[in-house]
Amino acid sequence: MPTKYFDLYEHVAEGFWCLGHPLDAQRRELDDPWQFTAGEPAHFKERIQLPLSLEGESRDFSHAAFATPVVTERLAALFQELAPNDVELIPVEVDFHAGPYFILNALRTFACIDTEASAEVDYWTEEDGIPEKVGKLFSISGMRIDPSKVSDAMVFRPSEWRGSLIVSEDIKDAMERAGVTGTKFEAVTGPPTFDPVRRAETKKRSDLWAQARIARHAVWRGLGDLADDLYIPPVVGGPWPGERQNWQVFRRPEGRMLVVTDGLSDPFNDVLDRPTAGFGLELAIETLEPFSDGWKSWPVHLLERVAYEVAEFEKLRVTLSKGTLSMEVDGVGMPETLVTPEGRVAVLIGMETDSLPSRFMLPGGEVRLLTVKALMPAELQWLLRQGKGAAAELIRRFNEAGEGHLSRSWRQPVVS
Repeated sequence: MPTKYFDLYEHVAEGFWCLGHPLDAQRRELDDPWQFTAGEPAHFKERIQLPLSLEGESRDFSHAAFATPVVTERLAALFQELAPNDVELIPVEVDFHAGPYFILNALRTFACIDTEASAEVDYWTEEDGIPEKVGKLFSISGMRIDPSKVSDAMVFRPSEWRGSLIVSEDIKDAMERAGVTGTKFEAVTGPPTFDPVRRAETKKRSDLWAQARIARHAVWRGLGDLADDLYIPPVVGGPWPGERQNWQVFRRPEGRMLVVTDGLSDPFNDVLDRPTAGFGLELAIETLEPFSDGWKSWPVHLLERVAYEVAEFEKLRVTLSKGTLSMEVDGVGMPETLVTPEGRVAVLIGMETDSLPSRFMLPGGEVRLLTVKALMPAELQWLLRQGKGAAAELIRRFNEAGEGHLSRSWRQPVVS
């Protein structure tokens, strides 16, 4: 009888911890945080530190940032016993938790996805502006694989969709008998999940996305020269309207670098009868500082964190619809000059500038392009003390000092 396989992923729920970006022993972000989902041996095997993005109850199976699987000692022992040739276990230390814990890295990949039997499949197109991805899977749901193409593997990743961690029925049964916590399983073998109605819906959704992307990229082309060498890997999933997170990087006059979100105005996944403009906004951060680390540079990380908060919390978007907004995000890996004593970085969102369009149109409606400006800790404290009307005064001082909307990791505060 053919082996049955399941997609193993974290059961996300309130009250449980949320693990952050993998760090080295000096608490620096790893150069390649995606290496633990590539389906091959990781090149960094020293002990790794994992900060807590959110404190809560620990579990046997969790995802850290970049979908990195993290397991307890007992679950690591189970995988070591049942699939010793399919995985490697890399020790990690989780802040404030004794452990031991391990990154569970699958070592094998197979080209095995049966796209015809899967429920919904979408592909990268030329309009997405990433030539090397054209024709590859952009998204998939109701995945089905061909088990005859995976040899004798107990744990592996599909080479066409490496974000999925696939385990055999024997592994699943052993985990359930052991009472492992934090897991969910979704069958990837069995009867096809293809549904003509859902396939038609997928086509309609893809068409709506394409319309929005083409219109939005026409606006982006006017912002500067696309920095192809500073490609930021997209993320599938999360709270963005189309459940995919994209960014674009541009070189602009006077050595400025501009990063914009590219998807907060995507059409909503669940609205197919008309075009929509998602949250009706996109975010932009501009700096004069060189991107010495490419897409790992601090302005990119700062924009990613701000975008996640804006997408996740409606109350922030409501506030932004009425004017500017100051907020704080996690300061891990940020320049020390920007980090508050509480380990946070503050930003001001929505400061207007003549050098960027404040609004543009998509088929689904109007979109606002909102700037994100990094604040010095002293400016945040001043804002908190001054209260109502302080943001407008701070903006006036930025413009008077010639700082404008630009973000820098070091400068003199405009307040005392």
